[in-house]
Amino acid sequence: MLRHATMDTPAGPFTLVVAESGAVRAAGFTTDVPELTKLIHPSLVEPAEPADDVGPARSAVRAYFDGDLLALDTVAVEQHTRGVFMGHAWAVMREIKPGDPVTYSRYAVLAGRPAAIRAAAAACARNAVALIVPCHRVLRTDGSLGGYRWGLPVKSWLLEHESAG
Repeated sequence: MLRHATMDTPAGPFTLVVAESGAVRAAGFTTDVPELTKLIHPSLVEPAEPADDVGPARSAVRAYFDGDLLALDTVAVEQHTRGVFMGHAWAVMREIKPGDPVTYSRYAVLAGRPAAIRAAAAACARNAVALIVPCHRVLRTDGSLGGYRWGLPVKSWLLEHESAG
């Protein structure tokens, strides 16, 4: 059984969907749990129920918004994909440090496939664990924001929060 909780943050409501183990399977700036669970790989989907205790992820998210920008680094996540590159790309994304965003082309290089800029962008688009797997730290090649599932105002807020820290 998955557990979910929504918390208020300065960037808007943020919902975590976690496994019994405490690993985050989906997260995003929404209160719509069914929308989030649609992002979870079919092999990891289970019924979800509301819970006050969703494990250490909740306190890590609070710490992040309180200024500890590295608090999310130790939060366990579970995402599956059919291809090898996507899983590797998500792991590499977690290594992008707060306040030091990269472009899609640089992200492709970091992921070991410099010519795979579209695949790098797809890894961002298919990321089910927003904030913790920080797809908001990847920008267009010209340095502009690009897209973000949870809206450009949220992406902008997160980047400003991280650059101020």
